[in-house]
Amino acid sequence: MKIYVTSVHVDDQAKALAFYTDLLGFVKKHDIPIGQDRWLTVVSPENPEGTELLLEPDSYPGLRGLKDSMVGDGIPAASFAVDDIAAETKRLQDLGVVFTQEPLEQGPVTTAVFDDTCGNLIQLVEKRS
Repeated sequence: MKIYVTSVHVDDQAKALAFYTDLLGFVKKHDIPIGQDRWLTVVSPENPEGTELLLEPDSYPGLRGLKDSMVGDGIPAASFAVDDIAAETKRLQDLGVVFTQEPLEQGPVTTAVFDDTCGNLIQLVEKRS
């Protein structure tokens, strides 16, 4: 068994697609209209057949309150692995991405957290050997 798709609930799918592709560097995989919304997924260009990230609308009642609570408590909605967190943090900051946590060593990993502009915090993780 392996993970096929996981979701990040976003307040605007078009805005999320632009952020996740233009700034983060993911690649659009599927864009299928479903009523007013879309089945909209992105993948890592390093693994285009790997796990898909669904940019899912946050229209479900109660979800926005949960998202606000998670952001208020500093809890990331998703975590992405990077090889060089210092370089990736700088690259994203240079593109205007706002970090709520600068790189922080935590045992065998270094983490950083940024705002995805769509109602979520996202964590970057660099594992150390």
